[in-house]
Amino acid sequence: MIRFVVAPDRVLTPDLGARLPGRGLWLSAHRDVLETARTRGAFARAARGQVTIPSDLPGLLQDGLLRRIADLLGLARRAGQAVCGYAKAREWIVDGRAVLVVQAIDGSPDERTRLLSGARSLPVVAVMSATRLAAAFGRDHVVHAALSRGALADRLVVESGRFAGLAGLAAPSRQADAEPDGFERAGV
Repeated sequence: MIRFVVAPDRVLTPDLGARLPGRGLWLSAHRDVLETARTRGAFARAARGQVTIPSDLPGLLQDGLLRRIADLLGLARRAGQAVCGYAKAREWIVDGRAVLVVQAIDGSPDERTRLLSGARSLPVVAVMSATRLAAAFGRDHVVHAALSRGALADRLVVESGRFAGLAGLAAPSRQADAEPDGFERAGV
């Protein structure tokens, strides 16, 4: 779900953190639901008045969610709950420390299969490009990352699911259920 609020100037504002003051308007985090609400005037009805809807609302939401995902990865890294790179991620997976795997959307499906081979079923998140993933870790190039158990990993799965719904990607999936071609390529 995504929360929206109406600013004092009657502009619809996404509230991705669900912390802005005011009466919230909640919608499911799916592109078709968002488009239906926009075209049928659901925002105006829920706000009980005219509302200005930004023309690039889906883009604003996707950018905001990618920023939140990158921020969560950065927090997890600084808290010692995330590692990046194939070797370190593989080590965490084999040791059982990893509860979540993050792969760049432009990473190789074969490499993901090799990374996860022999491991128990783990959720795999693939919503960011290698460049954006690297920026979250303060590196030049990152394709794989692993996160340990904790609230940051849980929040990352939720935010990734919201992004996937808006972008039309597969939601974070388990290794056993995930086919490498189950992720649509998006230029993010």
